[in-house]
Amino acid sequence: MSLELLLLFADRIGTFVFALSGGVAAVRRDMDLFGVITLAFLPAVGGGTLRDLLLDEPVFWLADPWVLGIAAAGGVVAFVAATPVDNFKPLRWADAAGLALFAVTGAAKAQELGYGMPIVLLMGTITATFGGLLRDVVANREPLVLKEDIYATAALFGALIYWLLSLSPLTEALAFAGGFAGALLLRGAAIVWKWSLPKPRA
Repeated sequence: MSLELLLLFADRIGTFVFALSGGVAAVRRDMDLFGVITLAFLPAVGGGTLRDLLLDEPVFWLADPWVLGIAAAGGVVAFVAATPVDNFKPLRWADAAGLALFAVTGAAKAQELGYGMPIVLLMGTITATFGGLLRDVVANREPLVLKEDIYATAALFGALIYWLLSLSPLTEALAFAGGFAGALLLRGAAIVWKWSLPKPRA
């Protein structure tokens, strides 16, 4: 399997898993089918949409409408099986992989357009986390990205690793793989050992 095909497959999986998270959040809020599918779209495409708008680039799903179909499918699955989906623990790891992939994808797009480190890191983090922020705001719950153990930080770390490796003699594929691995390992470590950033004392 070529790297391009592998990345496309991973992107589809990440989109579906992020859509599931939005659908489950909507079911918890007792939304109807339309609301569930709408909320499924937010984490699946929200971050990438904002990234493209900020970079003044064509919004990615306009040229790839399959993304919308996958997001809608995630919403439907969450609607009919919210409890089993919510209790399926491996989904947390699939979500971590999606976070890592989206972070590096966003960073790579900004890098390709010639932006410097701050924008590269920001676009990577936005791509991976802004959709989840939208999901939580629309679902009227406290945004997980602002309190979850090492979540947005993992996206930022993956984008940073990608940027550093892209400056080296390594190929783009290796830089991408390094950034993905960095974000995934940090997020995975936070899941396993319950790492979190320092919080202010009460």
